[in-house]
Amino acid sequence: MTFARGAAAPRAPRVALRRRGFRPLAALGALAALLAAPAGAQVRVGPDRIITEQVPAPPTREYFAYVGSESVDKVSLIRFGPRGATLDHAVDVGIMPTDPDGPHGVAVAPDGKTYVVSTAHGTPFGRLWRFRTGTDELLGQVVLGNFPATTQVSPDGFYAYVVNFNLHGDMVASDVSVVALDEMVEIARIPTCTMPHGSRLNAKGTKHYSACMMDDIVVEIDTRQLGVSRHFMLTRGKEMGMSGAPPRRSANAHAGMDMGGHGMEMPKAGDPGCSPTWAQPTPDGEFVYVACNKSSEIVEIETRGWTMTRRLPAGNGVYNLAITSDGATLIATNKRDQSISIIDRASGKEKARIKTSRRVVHGAAVTADNRYVFVSCEGIGSEPGTVDIFDLVALRRVASVDVGQQAGGIDTWVGPAGSR
Repeated sequence: MTFARGAAAPRAPRVALRRRGFRPLAALGALAALLAAPAGAQVRVGPDRIITEQVPAPPTREYFAYVGSESVDKVSLIRFGPRGATLDHAVDVGIMPTDPDGPHGVAVAPDGKTYVVSTAHGTPFGRLWRFRTGTDELLGQVVLGNFPATTQVSPDGFYAYVVNFNLHGDMVASDVSVVALDEMVEIARIPTCTMPHGSRLNAKGTKHYSACMMDDIVVEIDTRQLGVSRHFMLTRGKEMGMSGAPPRRSANAHAGMDMGGHGMEMPKAGDPGCSPTWAQPTPDGEFVYVACNKSSEIVEIETRGWTMTRRLPAGNGVYNLAITSDGATLIATNKRDQSISIIDRASGKEKARIKTSRRVVHGAAVTADNRYVFVSCEGIGSEPGTVDIFDLVALRRVASVDVGQQAGGIDTWVGPAGSR
């Protein structure tokens, strides 16, 4: 069984007694607590009280997740089950043997039969690759725009939506590619904004949301029209929902812009900017949550009226978001804090903030039974990337697996024996 670094594996309950100042009454109390503790519990004796902790039981079935490692051109399959968490295998993705292609976005199709991977680097354009799950058979590839990044397969499984982040050259407006997966043909490239990222579809597949990192905007695409229907300004004090596409901005519009607060850098004091990095709709489609990486907040937008309803405090450098299928729990990765936040959506309060095993926390993917969340950590320098697995009931990290450097895009898979 593989457990979180620094954490002991579950073992039989025991009572730790002081060697000095042994107190018989305290010992009897501890013994009583031990006998009364439920199976799988650990009992600790504190200075003034007896503490019973429930140790998470290992899973009774197996879970799987695919994760991309941008610096080494690999996609790894993680297996987590009764025997612990292991790296099942890794597959090479890319065409350039001397320069990284950069697997960035990873998405499994709803039927679990295929998965897609965006490679961000190119000559000059990136690509989208489609593989068969389990065997990793290559089913096709297509050239997209500059720096294809976050990707998701539509609920019907027919299309993939990929943001072209365009990290290269001038900061000009970019777009979202729509790919017909059976033919592996780009059927549309929809202009949106500067550095689109963190894109997600609603459960019906009728709306697509992406965050505009350099424009402080979230954009809504009507997938039936293949065009931008609305956009929302996220800058504090200027929040406003508007119809249609955002105005086109030239590279000069971003000249001299403060880059503090983007990624790992702290923002300047008093900066009202958001620098959005992720957009996450709720399962019922009534709200969309946007991660403000710069201000370390999550903006809640009510989609029917296209108005902001709340600003939720988040961890330092909140980056990516995920949500449970019942819509009750929001998970946020905190890029500058080496942690994830588990947030009760109804109250907006953080239920737990849990440390990750490595720095530069990236993506999150929740299992369909809402029990676990798989989180990718890029690491620093020569460190390997890591996938941490968190128990959403026990609110603790229960396993970690090292993968290739700069682990990023991640998604869960049904696997050969169970459901996502």
